[in-house]
Amino acid sequence: MEYLFAKKWLKPLFFVTINSNKGAENMKLNEHTKLILEESQNCLIRHQEMRDREASPDFFSQVKPHADYWHAFLIEWRANANSWINHHRPKYMRIQQIDAAIEAFNQYVVQSFYKETGKKRFAQSIQSTCYTLQTFIHAIEQEGEKLDQETIN
Repeated sequence: MEYLFAKKWLKPLFFVTINSNKGAENMKLNEHTKLILEESQNCLIRHQEMRDREASPDFFSQVKPHADYWHAFLIEWRANANSWINHHRPKYMRIQQIDAAIEAFNQYVVQSFYKETGKKRFAQSIQSTCYTLQTFIHAIEQEGEKLDQETIN
């Protein structure tokens, strides 16, 4: 009888442990997504500054290191996002949307350094990516709320 009681007593703790790990993973993915969203806004600002100053950056000292950093960041983020999407199956988010956002992001991170980049198409590309990222953040937060409810119950 004590054994059954101990099992029942341990079961909620086991679920709390799993949920807090998932919560930490959700939080990390959410933070990384917000960083990408922030850099998207920075690209828009950088592009406008380059147009105003009529400056041309040095590719190897400014553009390439910045693009390489974000490319490596996105590889890790895509793996985490893919895993999260496959596990949670959010209603309005698919990995194809993540891939399209990554492709657009990689392009406009580089384009943001050049004044010759067309403003309208550039801004629309950023807007599209930001919408996808905000939708993904919303899906992560909804899943976090579900985990909180499971932990309480």
